[in-house]
Amino acid sequence: MPDVNLNLIAGEWVGSNKQIENRNPSDLDDVIGLYSQATVEQLETTLDRAKVAQLEWAAYGLERKYQVLMNIGNELMARAEELGTLLSREEGKPFAEGKGEVYRAGQFFTYYAAETLRQIGDTADSVRAGVEIDVRREPIGVVAIISPWNFPTATASWKIAPALAFGNAVVWKPANLTPASAVALSQIIDKQDIPKGLFSLVMGAGNSVGQELIQSPKINAISFTGSVPVGKGIAATAIQNFTKVQLEMGSKNGLVVMNDADIDLSVAHAVGGAFGGSGQKCTASSRLIVHSSIHDEFVEKLVAATNSMKVGHALEPETQLGPVVSEQQLQENLAYVETGKSEGAELACGGQRLERKTKGFFMSPGVFLQTNNTMRINREEMFAPLAAVIKVDGYEEALSTVNDTRFGLTSGIMTKSLARANHFRRHAKTGCVMVNLPTAGTDYHVPFGGRGDSSYGPREQGSYAAEFYTTVKTVYMSSGEPQ
Repeated sequence: MPDVNLNLIAGEWVGSNKQIENRNPSDLDDVIGLYSQATVEQLETTLDRAKVAQLEWAAYGLERKYQVLMNIGNELMARAEELGTLLSREEGKPFAEGKGEVYRAGQFFTYYAAETLRQIGDTADSVRAGVEIDVRREPIGVVAIISPWNFPTATASWKIAPALAFGNAVVWKPANLTPASAVALSQIIDKQDIPKGLFSLVMGAGNSVGQELIQSPKINAISFTGSVPVGKGIAATAIQNFTKVQLEMGSKNGLVVMNDADIDLSVAHAVGGAFGGSGQKCTASSRLIVHSSIHDEFVEKLVAATNSMKVGHALEPETQLGPVVSEQQLQENLAYVETGKSEGAELACGGQRLERKTKGFFMSPGVFLQTNNTMRINREEMFAPLAAVIKVDGYEEALSTVNDTRFGLTSGIMTKSLARANHFRRHAKTGCVMVNLPTAGTDYHVPFGGRGDSSYGPREQGSYAAEFYTTVKTVYMSSGEPQ
């Protein structure tokens, strides 16, 4: 019988009468464990305790908070191989990516550990004589964090770390597809020198415990990463309590390959950006916008590189592309393959379910040709190892195509022209712009977020995270009449 993993409620690890099973998408015979589903009553208990714990935590000295976050980050980095193996086992990304994700998660905590010592306010003279002004940031209170399955440790960490660094309590609801990574991270946080109940783990379905969490008046802010429909639902619910929200949602990122680009480098970046993590990234290069004069050469090399990718068990060392996360995700991906073909696109390679020596959700990476920007496969986020090539006749058409979307998270251009690169970075309507780089891949010390349906609310990461996780207080001080 697999072990039953518990929720962290008001500082105690407790179970419930309902569990879900967690299976390895690379090997469906591998049961990772059973995971308790939090109840509404447990959620209320932990929210009540979180409010008290937040006040205790906010009163901690800066160096004490610094040490807590440093300890979490250092342990994640030290255990990156172990926890990366667990992550890849339950989510399906190749081990190198899983290990790298855990290590990067550790860096988020060490970065925000340092931020605890950089909380410097502003001062100003008033327009009134004898009055001075002090402007400072204070904790927002109790923060609900709802994180996705595609980066189960990193995305959660880049939300949890700043929330704690700026003095807040955290109630975390991870995705039910990746509960093992959530429990592992929560165990590391729980053993630190923090008030009882400051950090809570509430596993459960979005339509049950998740819905109760976002509609609770005991929550001061909600940070969410997931789909657009769920994000809109959270926003509509949160406004009833005037709860602050930060939403990171989908995208449909375009990578432009111009006629002066290094084609081999462009192919490498296109393949890595489109198919890394089985395409299950909000920053994936799902639209490849290619100049007509180099289109055929680029496509020939792109298809060859795609066909050469090794698809297999996430923990096998030669694997470049692991399985997709679930049967439901696989079926949705295959449905998009049929949609593309029905719209007139040519499937040049891949896009098929694969059999391997273990039962799993394996799929060959696919490339569509002869597509245009009106097709559904170029309008909707597929979250699949699928990319569509769009042929354009010049730079202006390429830029227009990049911007012709309701999303706006990342975009990129491959070019040797400084003038063209400069124009693109100024006029691409995305939150992140990449020049001669894949659209996927961002740093942890600078802001991350998009435009349109991709993002809503303050940016994540870097010092910009303070805008969401704090509230601003302006203090006017008069010393009275001089003696």
